[in-house]
Amino acid sequence: MSKVSLFSGLNNLRDIRVSAEYSALCGYTEADLERVFAPELDGLDRDQMRAWYNGYSWTGEAVYNPFDVLLLFKERDFRPWWFETATPTFLVDFLTERHTYLPRLEHLVTNEQLLSAFDVDRIATEALLFQAGYLTIDAVRRVGAFIQYRLRYPNLEVRAALNGALLDRLGGGAAEIPMQTGRLYDLLLANDFAGLDALFTAFFASIPHDWYRNNPIARYEGYYASVFYAYVASLGLDLTPEEISNAGRLDMALRFNDQVYLFEFKVVELAPDGGALAQLKERGYAERYRGGGEPIHLIGVEFSRERRCVVGFAVETLGG
Repeated sequence: MSKVSLFSGLNNLRDIRVSAEYSALCGYTEADLERVFAPELDGLDRDQMRAWYNGYSWTGEAVYNPFDVLLLFKERDFRPWWFETATPTFLVDFLTERHTYLPRLEHLVTNEQLLSAFDVDRIATEALLFQAGYLTIDAVRRVGAFIQYRLRYPNLEVRAALNGALLDRLGGGAAEIPMQTGRLYDLLLANDFAGLDALFTAFFASIPHDWYRNNPIARYEGYYASVFYAYVASLGLDLTPEEISNAGRLDMALRFNDQVYLFEFKVVELAPDGGALAQLKERGYAERYRGGGEPIHLIGVEFSRERRCVVGFAVETLGG
């Protein structure tokens, strides 16, 4: 129920959900691990622990998921322990039915009112994801009389596992998905761009025609870009979707194996053929990366929603 009601006797409660004073109430801090679990930390990579299980924030110190940490100490293996306790079928259904553009989940913005919403039939996407623990607070900003929150995935576990579940749904449950995901990693490692083109062409071809016919989600503009993003995000790589610069908004940037991959996606029924790579070059998206000395790969990917496949995959490499 809501904490505030005209006739309720409970309308003077203090809401501590986003109070910095209590931000560590529901998780383990770094100090907790050092003080209580020091013997268990031996042999574990602390940076890897932070990447996998830390990052939950309620405007104060970031904390670890206790469930994950305790199972890590027991099993000595990095896995999505919390996510595996139950497949979030409702959440996956919710996001797909709303035609959620998955890259945008990395930087949603909301306010205090949305984070207090409880009516599941009308709840905003960002409010549900925050309340369910799949997004956490990244930054706080006062805008006039209101407080604005920027949200993000808390850690590698949530980002990779949730996008893996969404990929399965967006791909119609195609049996080839696990094998193709591993293949994607190997192709990126080898910079085999022809292989990447073939991989994604094969993926869309593997989706059953009945699934396309019965799911209008495949018709919305962001479907193909969401699938591509979910594929990469499920690997847990260093990914920045919808990166904003003075040149505009890049669809996706990936740092991997000491290289930079810049992606632009187009649906050919909505844009001219060849437009994806041309836009990457015309807007100079690579300029901000040139000082790093890393090879930069511009990759324009074009989809046809009528043919349900990749129809253009153009690559140009700068530097290296």
